[in-house]
Amino acid sequence: MDRLPLVATSPQIHAPGSTRKVMGGVLAALAPAAVWSIVLFGWHAALVIAASVAASVITEGLLNLAFRRNNTLDDLSAAVTGVLIGFNMPPDVPVFIPVVASVFAIAVVKWSFGGLGSNWMNPALAGRVFVFFSWGTDMTRWTLPGIGGADAVSGPTPLGSIKVALSNLSEGIDGPMRLLESAGMPTTYLDLFLGRMPGSLGEVSAMLLIIGGLFLVILKIVNWEIPVAYIGSFALFMWAFDGMQYGGGIFSGDILFHLLTGGLMLGALFMATDMVTSPLTRKGRIIFGMGCGLLTFVIRRFGNLPEGVSLAIIFMNILVPLIDRFVKPRRYGVDS
Repeated sequence: MDRLPLVATSPQIHAPGSTRKVMGGVLAALAPAAVWSIVLFGWHAALVIAASVAASVITEGLLNLAFRRNNTLDDLSAAVTGVLIGFNMPPDVPVFIPVVASVFAIAVVKWSFGGLGSNWMNPALAGRVFVFFSWGTDMTRWTLPGIGGADAVSGPTPLGSIKVALSNLSEGIDGPMRLLESAGMPTTYLDLFLGRMPGSLGEVSAMLLIIGGLFLVILKIVNWEIPVAYIGSFALFMWAFDGMQYGGGIFSGDILFHLLTGGLMLGALFMATDMVTSPLTRKGRIIFGMGCGLLTFVIRRFGNLPEGVSLAIIFMNILVPLIDRFVKPRRYGVDS
């Protein structure tokens, strides 16, 4: 009698990837934007990113020792968290702030819920929001970019300038770019695309972030649904309603300005796509991305804060279990 083939327990389909390879790909995708931030803002930018990574890795290592867990430093997830926290910092932020953000992200958000794969929100975003509301003055002190920081002077971000100028606007003006010009901050779309503007270290160059995001999509490290749904829904809402505050009608908003400013590209391509804190199904990821786009629009358009990416993604992280519950696929042979 021939022996029956051995059928192992699930999963029967395996992929050659690993957490280390995924995180290594993310680090490679972020590297060009990191280098460009150092070119624009000087060596203090490198110090901020290095401090964030070091604090994340050291905290991860100490918690491994304290709880006698298997070594999780090799998967590079702590390093990715550190880089993303550094990317969310202003250029001249005191170094202790990204260190505190990294410790909070790893110890409180990641490890207190069981480590990688168990956290319910993106650790880097949580760390950024924690220090933003703890040291608001330092987290909103921006620097105009100069090569190597040689010509760096203080100045508001484009979104911050718009928020202030709109509060003093007495009559209609033709969009945010003209408003920036009238506020003494002449900026072109090319400046916004390349990153020649004040902002957080890793969010200023939309070009390099898009290139890095496409690299991750091509390697199938991230799915396309979340960034496309996020950016697409946000652009639609801005096009439809943002122009009204400048005296224009419906569908007169400046889409390009809002796509190239703030943390939209960094959030949509590298943070909302976090595998642990995003939905499992394609339909769920589309709903998640559209929710992020809607909330970012609402916060930017109607809130007191000029930016809304971090809070929008964290709020949608909270809803991920609910989304997964209602869009889960029906099992074969089961009616409900």
